[in-house]
Amino acid sequence: MKFEGSGKIRDVSFLTTAQNPDIAYLKQSLVDVLCTDEKGHQYIIEMQVAKTSGFEKRAQYYAAKAYSRQLNCGEDYTQLKAVIFIAITDFIMLPNTPDYRSTHIILDEKTYNHDLKDFSYTFLELPKFHQSIDELSTLIEKWMYFFKHAEETSEEELRRIVGSDEIIYQAYEALNRFSWSEIELNTYEQEEKRERDAQAIIKQKLIDAKEEGKADERKHFVRNLLRKGWSDESIIDNLEITPLELSIIKKELDLMSDS
Repeated sequence: MKFEGSGKIRDVSFLTTAQNPDIAYLKQSLVDVLCTDEKGHQYIIEMQVAKTSGFEKRAQYYAAKAYSRQLNCGEDYTQLKAVIFIAITDFIMLPNTPDYRSTHIILDEKTYNHDLKDFSYTFLELPKFHQSIDELSTLIEKWMYFFKHAEETSEEELRRIVGSDEIIYQAYEALNRFSWSEIELNTYEQEEKRERDAQAIIKQKLIDAKEEGKADERKHFVRNLLRKGWSDESIIDNLEITPLELSIIKKELDLMSDS
């Protein structure tokens, strides 16, 4: 599952006890993550370890609550955006469905037309996923393997799984921190702080160079970052530089490499 362009996630909320107080009081039900993409579509993502009665009804309840909360009194219904419910379960939820991944939408019972498009439910059932590391090819397969085997995955296996998918590596890294000792965690945080401080120094030098009109010095900094493997996104997000300026510097760097 890849979110790009207008489908790119722009906001992630880690929800506390429940989506709102009335759900907490009536149902004592938990929701893990609420995401919103560039179009305003909402993704409710829940991880369920223990099998519970009425889980499929809970999914519909959460989606309906998220949908209805989008509008304030008097607002136009046309402003409502789609709600996508995604559940990752560590039990078999749908025994009559053979695949580990199933998506449920609203269709006309005769024509199967999909006119009511604002609700979608995807269930990922871990017990039905049986692929080995060598069989993983898609991003969703890698995520399924992560959810099912993360704790028993070795460093060598991790490198084979991750490949160029940096976000999965970050997920493994986050999981690892739960088992770190206090000394290991402090060491990691100190290293993280050192890296942030180094980036802040570089950023300030670039700002100073821009204010003083030192274009060559500014380009030199950025070229060095590109040579060190910084991504375009990292440079744009962390430094005072526009995509157009970065594009020009990259073209100049390519010319220098060819000469």
